[in-house]
Amino acid sequence: MKKNKQCGLFLIFCFLFITSGFSQVLVKRQVTLMGSVFEISLVDRNSSIANQHIDEVISEIDRIENLISEWRPQTQIAEVNRNAGIEPVKVDREVFELTQRAIQYAQNSNGAFDISIVALDKVWLFDGSMTTMPAEEFIKNSVAKVGYKHIRLDSAASTIFLELPGMKIGFGSIGKGYAADRGRQIMKEKGIVAGIVNASGDLSAWGNPPNSDAWKIGVNNPFKPHRMVKVLRFNEMSVATSGSYEKYAEINGKRYAHIINPVTGYPATGLTSVTIYGPSAEIANALSTSIMVLGEKEGKKLIQRFPAYHYIFITDQGKVIQQR
Repeated sequence: MKKNKQCGLFLIFCFLFITSGFSQVLVKRQVTLMGSVFEISLVDRNSSIANQHIDEVISEIDRIENLISEWRPQTQIAEVNRNAGIEPVKVDREVFELTQRAIQYAQNSNGAFDISIVALDKVWLFDGSMTTMPAEEFIKNSVAKVGYKHIRLDSAASTIFLELPGMKIGFGSIGKGYAADRGRQIMKEKGIVAGIVNASGDLSAWGNPPNSDAWKIGVNNPFKPHRMVKVLRFNEMSVATSGSYEKYAEINGKRYAHIINPVTGYPATGLTSVTIYGPSAEIANALSTSIMVLGEKEGKKLIQRFPAYHYIFITDQGKVIQQR
């Protein structure tokens, strides 16, 4: 279920602009957070103040990573994973509620989305070396420790318990979207009129850039380099893309995505790219990941339950399917 972050979204407006009458600057900065490149762009009174606010966004994202990263040993999620099959672990309400929402995303998608997939045994290779299918027994066993139904939450105690020894949870699929949403939220609360928090293609935007009425985001076509499927124009909006066009295995003429179905252990097939846009990057994250696993038909059924969200699918044959 892990996502390919080379997702083909391009920010078209990125510049520093000063208007006559009053100054308004668009300042951007790139920084590595959560194992990915974040680009934070803010419209502010001057570059010095903008950079101070960018520092605050970075601090917020780092705070989130220090709560939910399964790789940093001091985090609450790392503690939950260490105690799998042993005992519940008390977590901050923020972590509890993020986990609660993740379980809801899993239920919505019939398990196509599952934060416990980080315990998946690695039986597939996506470096070009795999030319034959793994044994069916290995595939079946690979998901033995995966299953959101084994995540037990106690709301009164604010605890998380993983029932199976060796089970793990992780937020690689929605954590960056959540961080982008939070970055936007804290900047809006401070009165910042516009900006984008872009987590390697999972982004949340608000307002508009100087001298323009909208941000413009280009959605790339992986089958036609340097060609855009669509240019999205928006103000308050979030976008997320899941894709498999750089990491996949081709066996007997069939493409297998590096995004794994948490229920079956088999890679997703049928879709090469799924872009979702709507109010929240976190929800767009969850939907794009789920739909990559579900495929076109079931994916459309899922997103119809979220009328505020729209889609662009690109199939393994290069067909573009857009919501009209």
